[in-house]
Amino acid sequence: MSLPSDIVRNRRLILKLAKNDFRTRYAGSYLGIIWAFVQPVVTVLVYWLVFGLGFKSATTTDVPFVLYLTCGIVPWFYCQELLISGTNVLLEYSYLVKKVVFEIGVLPMVKAVSAFFVHAFFILVAIVIGMLYGIMPSVYLLQLVYYFAALFLFVLGIVYGSCAVVIFFRDLSQIISIILQVGIWSVPIMFNLQTFETRSFAFIFRINPMYYIVTGYRDAIYGHVWFWERGWYTLYFWGWTVFLLLFGTAVFRKLRVHFADVL
Repeated sequence: MSLPSDIVRNRRLILKLAKNDFRTRYAGSYLGIIWAFVQPVVTVLVYWLVFGLGFKSATTTDVPFVLYLTCGIVPWFYCQELLISGTNVLLEYSYLVKKVVFEIGVLPMVKAVSAFFVHAFFILVAIVIGMLYGIMPSVYLLQLVYYFAALFLFVLGIVYGSCAVVIFFRDLSQIISIILQVGIWSVPIMFNLQTFETRSFAFIFRINPMYYIVTGYRDAIYGHVWFWERGWYTLYFWGWTVFLLLFGTAVFRKLRVHFADVL
């Protein structure tokens, strides 16, 4: 329970480290931080060409497929980036972990804030794409603050546990990468879930907590549905989020006394 106060007390340090982390990630390359934006853009274009133009997935939804795809993949990009970088944050900043006076509990927050810079850019891209197709920003757009906070806390709970465990079990990084490669297909990002309504396994996609986030981003940008209208899904998602936060921080707190020795 001391974690929120630690974050508030070290908020300036977190922001400073996050900015430095974002700048130095692509240090030494000619394009620098531009690569942070180019890679996701190329991924979106490839999916659009394959599923939007190739397989004609645009016919499965009432909105342009490129908008449907972008609104769904933007939160997934954040989840993917934070899980991969957050899991390895203690290994990356091992020199800080070994310092007795440094509050290592804020390090996962550094990666969470660093990943937000690109995330905010792609939210703007999704809004602009909607405007190009005649979908103007509305009051529902304010929900993006809520849904980002929900995504932020959900992934952060996982990261606190994974970054502690990976110090003792280094293979966890590779396992998470594989899970993310497969996991993107467990969320209706490239396809419309309505096409599976007649099949009994449609519920598998809905029990994934990321379904709530992906649907929420679409509701905020073009769906015009308030989050409280999805009452049971909201309770289900926050139940998972609270559990992961409590479990992840408990694992982190239990193992932190051994971090410096192992590193």
